[in-house]
Amino acid sequence: MTYEQIITDLKNKVYYPVYFLHGEESYYIDRISDAIENQVLSESEKEFNQSVLYGKDLDVPALLSVAKRYPMMSNYQVVIVKEAQDIKNLTPKSEAAKEKDPLVEYLNSPLKSTLLVFCYKYKKLDKRTRLSKTLGKAGVLFESAKLYDNKLPDWITRFVKAKSFAIRPDAAVLLAEYLGNDLNKIANELDKLILNLKKGEEISSLHIEEYIGISRDYNIFELHNALGKKNILKANLIVNYFTANPKNNPLIMTIPQLFSFFMKILTYHNLTDRSQNAVASSLGVNPYFVSEYETAARLYPQQHVLRIISTLREYDTKAKGIDRGSTTEGSLLKELVFKILH
Repeated sequence: MTYEQIITDLKNKVYYPVYFLHGEESYYIDRISDAIENQVLSESEKEFNQSVLYGKDLDVPALLSVAKRYPMMSNYQVVIVKEAQDIKNLTPKSEAAKEKDPLVEYLNSPLKSTLLVFCYKYKKLDKRTRLSKTLGKAGVLFESAKLYDNKLPDWITRFVKAKSFAIRPDAAVLLAEYLGNDLNKIANELDKLILNLKKGEEISSLHIEEYIGISRDYNIFELHNALGKKNILKANLIVNYFTANPKNNPLIMTIPQLFSFFMKILTYHNLTDRSQNAVASSLGVNPYFVSEYETAARLYPQQHVLRIISTLREYDTKAKGIDRGSTTEGSLLKELVFKILH
């Protein structure tokens, strides 16, 4: 089941006896768990029928003793297990224990009046286990996968639209570049920003600078732009800003982002179909930005791009402290940008 299907079912009071929410991205696990915690029972029912447990304090028998209780003056009881990856012996190791796994036995015939919710975070459940195969039949087995970096701007746009706002493509990219793929962090920052806007207002890079604190003129996105246009003055201004603010712009993060940018330019050089939509799809970018890659490809021939990628690999090694000597991060970045532009 998808996240949207699960949320829709909860709104329509369609419940399942078990929800096993697992995966590297905690955002959707938290949202589904919160929806179950807040929506299934009334406030008066929660007092006797809602339990929030923690995996590190549990083993399977203790969990099942709670799950097998019947609700009091309610149709359902809700049992939420946070940090379920820490439950002792959740997946037995020995063959004998696997054959008599009490959790699997419970899931084969779960109590219909219990909603048992597992929040199994930061990793996936092994699909080869009996538990995994049984969960799919018993109720909801939902994997919350980490979102790829190139999908973040679209996710941000959809998140904002769901709140009845809009966001400019460059602003979405700016947020994605600076906040990374932690969806909880992005959502929290956007929620705080939206509180300062009028309903339906379009979020721009100016709003992001004012309310989140990311400079709209001196950021990795603008460095891409300056390098792509060979704007030496702007590129050096941004480098100087990065050098003066190393905590917010660490070299070890800047280089991979530059590497990704120039790999996209290399990909562009090898495309046969250079229509806007085809380029956007191949590069994994919003069509709004295709013209920037067209410009960069004209200014950086393919052989030049290959040399830049080689240089980026060299400086990535130096940024990690190998063959670096006493050179500062700021000096390394200045050297790197000089070599890219010449």
